[in-house]
Amino acid sequence: MNLVFEVNDAAVRDTLFRRHMFEALQSLRADTPPLWGAMTAQQVVEHLAWAFEMSTGRARVECRVPEEQRTRLKAFLYDNRPSPHGFANPELVDGLPPLRHPGLEAALLGLREEVDRFLDDASAIAQDALFVHPLFGALGREEWSRTHFKHTHHHLLQFGLIGGE
Repeated sequence: MNLVFEVNDAAVRDTLFRRHMFEALQSLRADTPPLWGAMTAQQVVEHLAWAFEMSTGRARVECRVPEEQRTRLKAFLYDNRPSPHGFANPELVDGLPPLRHPGLEAALLGLREEVDRFLDDASAIAQDALFVHPLFGALGREEWSRTHFKHTHHHLLQFGLIGGE
């Protein structure tokens, strides 16, 4: 599957979250190896769900990046370039958390719930609510959407579930 990479188009981002992400993930198997990095298939699905949890306030993290650096880093969210392979999350320097689901299928269901919550649950996410990202600091809904787009695209590429760079 080839996807249009256009972080500045809200409709493209929405289509990725509502349809293309889950279409791509249908071919993910528990033993699918990554093209780079050390995550397993289930780890990447749970990692994506965790990011969506951060964007709705269900998971809380701190941003240890100094404020003066965040503005420069946030500019990346508006630059129509994919995330580089070695993009590191400062919350994960000690490694990935333990798995929360008994298997990949359950993890995918959990991801679907978190994506749906981000997209559709207006009562849980006020349009002007800010939730902390470990690298970019406090983000609103629009910037979280950009973050999720780049993040999801990055990990779909990582597992060869979409084509392109």
